[in-house]
Amino acid sequence: MNNSTNLAERVRFGEFELNVLTGELVSIGTAAAEAGSAKALLREQPFQILRILVERQGKIVTRQEIRQILWPDDTVVEFDRSINVAMAILRKALADDADHPKYIETLARRGYRLIAPVEWQQSSTAAQDLLEPQADTLPRTEGQISEREPRAPKHWRKAAVMGASAVILVVVGYMSWRRSRDVTQPRSEKVMLAVLPFENLTGDPNKEYLADGLTEETISQLGQLNPSRLGVIARTSVMGYKHKDERLDQIGRDLSVRYVLENSLRESGNHIRLTSQLIQVKDQTHLWSHDYDYRAQDILTIQDDVAKAVAREIQLRLTAQQEAGSARLQPVNPEAFDAYLQGHYFFERNTDKDTETAGKYYERATQLDPSYALAWVGLSRVRKWQGMRGLIPTEEGYRLAREEVERALALNPNLAEAHTQMGRIKQQLDFDWAGGDASYQRAVELEPGNPEAVRGAASSAAVLGRFDEALRLNRRAVDLDPLNARSWETLAETEFFMGQLNQASGDCKKALELNPDVYPGPLMLSQIYVMQGRPQDALPEIKRERYEPSRVFLYAIAYYALGRKKESDAALSELITKYHARNQYQIAKIYAFRNQSGAAFEWLDRAYVQRNPGLIETKVDPLLKSLHHDARYAALLKKLNLPN
Repeated sequence: MNNSTNLAERVRFGEFELNVLTGELVSIGTAAAEAGSAKALLREQPFQILRILVERQGKIVTRQEIRQILWPDDTVVEFDRSINVAMAILRKALADDADHPKYIETLARRGYRLIAPVEWQQSSTAAQDLLEPQADTLPRTEGQISEREPRAPKHWRKAAVMGASAVILVVVGYMSWRRSRDVTQPRSEKVMLAVLPFENLTGDPNKEYLADGLTEETISQLGQLNPSRLGVIARTSVMGYKHKDERLDQIGRDLSVRYVLENSLRESGNHIRLTSQLIQVKDQTHLWSHDYDYRAQDILTIQDDVAKAVAREIQLRLTAQQEAGSARLQPVNPEAFDAYLQGHYFFERNTDKDTETAGKYYERATQLDPSYALAWVGLSRVRKWQGMRGLIPTEEGYRLAREEVERALALNPNLAEAHTQMGRIKQQLDFDWAGGDASYQRAVELEPGNPEAVRGAASSAAVLGRFDEALRLNRRAVDLDPLNARSWETLAETEFFMGQLNQASGDCKKALELNPDVYPGPLMLSQIYVMQGRPQDALPEIKRERYEPSRVFLYAIAYYALGRKKESDAALSELITKYHARNQYQIAKIYAFRNQSGAAFEWLDRAYVQRNPGLIETKVDPLLKSLHHDARYAALLKKLNLPN
């Protein structure tokens, strides 16, 4: 790199300009010129990768170099997948295509390079100021030379810069030495596997739920084998490949996996034939294939057999405890298992009507097999949803949800899903933060590869103000389930609570790109825009919010931020008149945002009486910030058992 480049702050390539100091990426193409330049603030890892690529100006940057720069030697992370996710985000920001690149070329088994011409834009002062802070930008301390007094002689300043450069060279040399050691002494990393969706070859479209259920069961079985050695991509990320003829090498790049397990399902009478084949992605070699013929009631045994066979093929060493754990699978009534799969299928569709249907199937599963713990967890989740949404009396819904998850835990104390559900109930309904936190942590201990359990633990840490821990868990959930919108949304929520609004906005948009219906999606993004001082941008997002009370709440704060007080008053009045019974916390947030503390505390007290689940965010919700210095706020936190 030449000297002029060293003093440049901005670099142009193709239709983009990057600020190498701030990470701001600006589109300067024709379309952007017509609509006003489009700006985006890149997340840290994609920004650092792009910065390296432009600085190399067409030279290859290896994945090992990226790994060494982005993650210190003591960082525990799935490097390959994390790099792939960062590259996917970067390509999306550049509207680039890996197969037909305009900007970033992938060189198989080597790395990446920027193929667009690079033009550095001179900055007269920015880079120099980094080396020589001006006196008027620094705080004055006793004895400090003022800006009117003579500065150090130029040769002394030059010596200081040269000394700093020498330090940088030493650091770079040390990193290169460590990099060479990494090459000769590679560290042990997880083997990553994706279980592709079961292909339904029964000829009966009504068996799709069975194929989906078998996919999830297989992922769950494999994920529990040896979490420290085997990483299994979560269900949500693989279901995107259902009914798609995607190339295996592309799947490998998308999910950063070494192996894929392909499966198909056939049915004849009361017998099932399941075909599984394990494929190595890099050369698409078929390592192992097997047909399983079982009676329908032996489905769970099939999953156990497949899990062990795959473990053998990828040379995992199962401990005696894990073998025993697999052998302890409880036999399940086949009709109950069928009903459970139907219930899970409908619950995942995330609507009130489908949730009601899911409840009927879960009920049938528990009636057919009262010892089926997982079905009791499903029923508990349905009852909690129905109680929160007013589809059944709230107290009844919460009571049933508690009784059903307690029954699940009595039947199987080591069921991660049950501990996750108990965490929700303890924190959201009982305000038992420590107990809920312990339940989430137990779920993660039991199934460290279960992204739902990890997300729950992350949310628990966030609402209690343990943000570093929350971010670590959030990023782990994204690694486990990179194409799951909920993983990105939960990360965005933590960043929102922390006041990292630019990052929250970017991750929330990523979630909505993956699934426009993800919760809380538009509700979260609208609040982010309002807190960023961009209420006008919130209005289109508010229209996308499906739940009417949340839409009215958002209009109340957005209109107030826009100075349209009458419209804000009207929205607030509508929320109170129509929806006060279940939205006390949102009403309190509006009053707090409008700096009407008396009314805010009145509605927070009402929310407390009604056990409104929204109170879980009281300690960290940015819209309540105006209340923080009020003595009543500290008293409320104490009443809620939240640390102040």
